Amino acid sequence: MKLQQYFTLKEVQLNNNCPECYSNNGLELTFKQRFIENLFYKAITKDIINKMHCNTCSTDIFPVQWTDDIEQIVAYQKRAVKPKPKSTKMKKSAWIIVVSGVLLLVAIILFITEILSF
Repeated sequence: MKLQQYFTLKEVQLNNNCPECYSNNGLELTFKQRFIENLFYKAITKDIINKMHCNTCSTDIFPVQWTDDIEQIVAYQKRAVKPKPKSTKMKKSAWIIVVSGVLLLVAIILFITEILSF
């Protein structure tokens, strides 16, 4: 059960014209970073995506529709965004498996060396 999620790093309101409705005040650029969570760990990756949405006409603006001005603004904002560092944190279930594995290994070694016997 691998669940991929994204959390918002930065949201920027742009003053450029929307390629769909030509409004000056509706464009919003959002940068998101990927977050993976499963049964054993949580991890923040280096993957960053950006999405542009016009709040005036309620449409997503894809990179094919961008003008040169919008591309320059997106490139500038990409350089300005500060991603969270890549990290991995183990959950309780992973720690239980690791500790039980170590205890089992110690018990096997003690039985082989005949320090512990029944």
